[in-house]
Amino acid sequence: MQKFNPDVVDEQLVQLWAKEQISLVSERLQWIAEQRTETVRHRLEKVLKAFAQEHLGTQHFASVTGYGHGDEGRKVIDRVFARVLGAEKAAVRMQFVSGTHAITAALFGVLRPGDKLLSVTGKPYDTLQEVIGLRGSGQGSLADFGICYEELPLSPEGGWQFEQLERALDTPIRMAFIQRSCGYAWRPSLTIEQIGEICDSIHRRQPQTVCFVDNCYGELVEDQEPVEVGADLIAGSLIKNLGGTIVPTGGYVAGRADLVEKACCRLTAPGIGAAGGTGFDLHRLVLQGLFLAPQMIAEALIGADLVAGVFAELGFAVKPSLGNYRSDIIQAVQLGDPDIVKVVCKAFQNSSPVAHYLEPVPSSMPGYSNPLVMAGGTFIDGSTSEFSADAPLKPPYNIYIQGGTHRTHIKIALERALVELVKARFLDFPQTV
Repeated sequence: MQKFNPDVVDEQLVQLWAKEQISLVSERLQWIAEQRTETVRHRLEKVLKAFAQEHLGTQHFASVTGYGHGDEGRKVIDRVFARVLGAEKAAVRMQFVSGTHAITAALFGVLRPGDKLLSVTGKPYDTLQEVIGLRGSGQGSLADFGICYEELPLSPEGGWQFEQLERALDTPIRMAFIQRSCGYAWRPSLTIEQIGEICDSIHRRQPQTVCFVDNCYGELVEDQEPVEVGADLIAGSLIKNLGGTIVPTGGYVAGRADLVEKACCRLTAPGIGAAGGTGFDLHRLVLQGLFLAPQMIAEALIGADLVAGVFAELGFAVKPSLGNYRSDIIQAVQLGDPDIVKVVCKAFQNSSPVAHYLEPVPSSMPGYSNPLVMAGGTFIDGSTSEFSADAPLKPPYNIYIQGGTHRTHIKIALERALVELVKARFLDFPQTV
């Protein structure tokens, strides 16, 4: 056996090698996959209990037109989500165009001129930076409305720092912002236990401060949700975890009833709040997506474990590492080279069920500061509950992989990525001469 001859590529041999690499990692992950599968039962029982408690019936699948007043299906959906998320109240609305939109409604709903917003988890995700006023101007950001903002830097290991938070609490804070997922940062995502510790520290010093959690990518990954451990308000997207890969759009806010209503008053109008908004005849998909979500999330987590194992074996840095505790569905891989990013994204796109023929190229996107390379041939455009990957084109060229309806699809995509990396001379593999 010797290393791969750069002048000759036997694609069939490369495919066999790629399958073998993935099979070896799959065998090592078998016990983890079994654990992931076992967690589905507890979370599905939570969803089924909420359906039963609200006496869900087919009559709730229909929505009304116009203003949406008196929409019984929407009311049931709100109560079901509140139960699943452990919240006093929830508002699930198709009018939220994204998780960022839901988060923005909550920020503008609660904060007033002169209030102070503190990000406990460093710089927020790119799409929120213009909302806050860290980039751009004159578009009605929080800064434009006189809302003060500070952020606490993360530790060198990427964790929140208790001592810095304690010092920050020496001055009054109206809202503490907590980003659950890693976003585009090379850091661990927060666990529910850590979120609980942050909320406890804040409420102990300043009981009136609102602890607000960006819950995107984290729903139903752990046994509890942020509201159940002290968060006052959470928000997220329905084309991520809770949509179960089938909800076509929308988002939610949940938590204390008064705060949810404030967020809804920004989505609709003061005096209307949560009482308005048609469901566009999508109620059945929203409820069915929630029913499917525990299984889909487990598959995504198993796929993330597989991605971590395969890329780590090839010598790339990964976060979380193989076998580490997971608190969201994101798997980060440090590829270190923009051309490797493009090869991997192209292979993933070519393995997609939709628009496999497209070639991802770096491009700017609204709300992002750097060009992005994105692979996402998904049935729901932009869905990250389906298998997708995106990478900001900047050093150290990390790619963020998430979602997946079933692990077999992720294996196929990984196999093609390995083959293309060999063909592009980025990987060696043993072969007989």
